[in-house]
Amino acid sequence: MARSLSTPVRAQASLGMHSSTTMTRRVLIGHVRGMGASTPLGFAARPFVGSCTTLQGRHGYHTSVAVCSAVEEETFTYQAEVDRLMDMIVNSLYSNREVFLRELVSNASDALDKIRLLALQDPSQYDSGSELGIRIKADKDARTIVIEDSGVGMSKDELLSSLGTIARSGTAKFMEAMKEGDANLIGQFGVGFYSAFLVADKVTVQTKSNDDPKQWCWESTAGSHSYTIKEDVNDIARGTRITLHLKEDAADIADAAKLSSLIKQYSEFISFPINLWTTKQNSKEVVDEDATKKKQEEADEAAKKEGKDSADPVDPVMKTEWETSEDWEIQNDNKPLWTRPPRDVSKEEYASFFKSTFREFIDPLDQIHFNVEGTIEFSSLLFIPGMAPFDQQEAMQKSKNIRLYVKRVFISDEFDEDLMPRYLSFVKGVVDSADLPLNVSREILQESRVVRAIKRQLVKRTLDAITAMAEKSKEEGTKDDTYITFWEAFGRNIKLGVLEDEGNRQVLAKLLRFSSNLSGAGYTSLEEYVSGKKEGQESIYYLAADSKDAAQASPYVEQLASKGFEVLYLTEPIDEIAMANLGEFEGMPLVDVTKEDLSLGETDEDKKALEEKASELKPLTDFMKTLLGDKIEKVTITNRLTDTPAVVVASKFGWSANMERIMKAQALGDSQAADYMKGRRILEINPKHSIIKNLANEVSKKNEEAIKDQISLLYDTALLTGGYPIESTKAFADRIYSIMSSEKDSSSEPIDPEIV
Repeated sequence: MARSLSTPVRAQASLGMHSSTTMTRRVLIGHVRGMGASTPLGFAARPFVGSCTTLQGRHGYHTSVAVCSAVEEETFTYQAEVDRLMDMIVNSLYSNREVFLRELVSNASDALDKIRLLALQDPSQYDSGSELGIRIKADKDARTIVIEDSGVGMSKDELLSSLGTIARSGTAKFMEAMKEGDANLIGQFGVGFYSAFLVADKVTVQTKSNDDPKQWCWESTAGSHSYTIKEDVNDIARGTRITLHLKEDAADIADAAKLSSLIKQYSEFISFPINLWTTKQNSKEVVDEDATKKKQEEADEAAKKEGKDSADPVDPVMKTEWETSEDWEIQNDNKPLWTRPPRDVSKEEYASFFKSTFREFIDPLDQIHFNVEGTIEFSSLLFIPGMAPFDQQEAMQKSKNIRLYVKRVFISDEFDEDLMPRYLSFVKGVVDSADLPLNVSREILQESRVVRAIKRQLVKRTLDAITAMAEKSKEEGTKDDTYITFWEAFGRNIKLGVLEDEGNRQVLAKLLRFSSNLSGAGYTSLEEYVSGKKEGQESIYYLAADSKDAAQASPYVEQLASKGFEVLYLTEPIDEIAMANLGEFEGMPLVDVTKEDLSLGETDEDKKALEEKASELKPLTDFMKTLLGDKIEKVTITNRLTDTPAVVVASKFGWSANMERIMKAQALGDSQAADYMKGRRILEINPKHSIIKNLANEVSKKNEEAIKDQISLLYDTALLTGGYPIESTKAFADRIYSIMSSEKDSSSEPIDPEIV
């Protein structure tokens, strides 16, 4: 079951162990019935003597819970302190003890791979059996699990060398290697094998190699400082049988259903068949003699009443009986799609795999199937789901969408952030690498050069697929709305990527879609915006608002819309932050239309006319600034408005009104930072509006006292239409009531009654 070493060495020479021959003969109780010449998997078996339990299956095959035969026994003492080393293995490498099955099955697969390779060079290797596979059998009463393979097996020297890995490496050396990130020791049978002691207090290994005429038995107990090796009576043609004597608290693992679940979780795609001894309840229909007899009697009685001697024979009454049967059942008949060439896999097969593996009920929008060869080798099959999870934020935090395999052995689905960036957490799939160790942990992943290379490839291939999807939707004459479906489900993820992935920011920018004043019911991309820009336009304009309707009604876009400029509507909380981080696209800066110094492509004449208006209205703007005080930094003249008299804008580096609302809604927001980031507010007035003209006229008449409430009301209204909160709602209401009252008083003059 282990990898045999190319140059076996004697135990005393290579390991420096102390050995002693006990020469003790044990009294054996019981015997084992002779086994058939072949098994369902073609493993030859011969009778052996020993105290063990035999469990008979079909074709006379016996799976044995073995006690090694009573022959000369050698005891070997470990050089290193095994208790300490095992404690490190259990606590550092294996947080989940159920991985013992993954390790042992993986070792069995390695042994089968090796005999297959040897047989390619020397076909006589198959003289001891040509069918390759793994068998697992549990005995709940005896509290044992037997795992057997028909792999290469081990000679005595190989057994000493392979199972001496821990002792040979030494505790200090092993721990030093682990600190340096060299976790490949797990791939050597010694360390992986010792995971068996996570669940077993005693382990027996019986093994037979083609290179050794004798069968050998290795045995040790948990916490022991020594193990024994002895010659065994040959009952294995070739391969290795491991018997685990389970601890009391691990007795629940000796259950076929539990083992089946673990095999399907960790080893479903092992290339060799894994057969599990299972018990089934089978139904069959049999004749219910009593019910049939009663039915016949009732029929005869009815016939006699009709004057007949007897009735015709009735149809027998059937009943269902259940019988128990035991047999081998293959556990890994699903073949991994990612190992097949993409051209050989149908769309239906991809969809079926996606739904069954990830518990989805809608076909994926697309799949990404590729193999990487070179300095690193891995295969991957990724899917873009057809819909977003119902709670997308929680799903992003607890994502288990990437299943990591090492040589088809399932390792974990908890390494998403190490294999995919957070913004691509919606992508589901599998990654199968031959360059990672089986005991890969988060710390190893974070430091692994191989993992970094895998992550780069996964991100690149995923973005290439999404880009191709977007390009296809823009082709003339096509009605492919796949990308629109993707965008509406995962658009927020792409915007998050613009924030977090600086290296791919420009690629992600091309995937962004927004509504605009010119897009109608659809979306526009930044590329489409640039290609359709007005002559002389130097900026990309955007407006953040709660909804598309609110953006369309905003005073900030009045002049832009009248001149035919396109304005992107940012209606999600993340949009404005993403745009601020993007900064520019294809050389055009992204400009928030709610900020000061908005350029509308004015000519020199326009600028000169605006300066003249500012000079003309300076008495009004000065008075308004004096009246409003620290509420605003200044009052200026603007040409951004057409129908609105005034609007409040933010300073270039402060928060917009939309961002203020978002940040105030944060549960753990910093109020001091919020006050600082609010920036300065500037009141811009429309010199062409009648209200502004009337106010300017009153100022010129030195009638400032009469317009104070009007100016305050104008400011509050500008705050409201700009999306800012009013500082004093009561004062605002009082001004409204005052205006309503004055209008009522002015209209309450007596009217002469009409004489009819």
